[in-house]
Amino acid sequence: MYFQLLMINDLYFLLIKSILLDMTINNPIFIFALITVIWFTPGILVRSINESNQKKKKKKIQNDAIKKLYPNPEDVED
Repeated sequence: MYFQLLMINDLYFLLIKSILLDMTINNPIFIFALITVIWFTPGILVRSINESNQKKKKKKIQNDAIKKLYPNPEDVED
């Protein structure tokens, strides 16, 4: 009984797997969307990382410029 149930589940799984593969792999719109996502995702990630690094660098330069204009009394040597 258990073996027959397991065998039915395996056949059902294989049927669903083949249907899903036919619906996705053979669908040109799906393949186009998948390739587009794979193509643009690394570029978006790299751009966001570079933008955050540039903001940090700009903020550091701005803080250094402010420190030069308004030094702390401890930083000033007599």
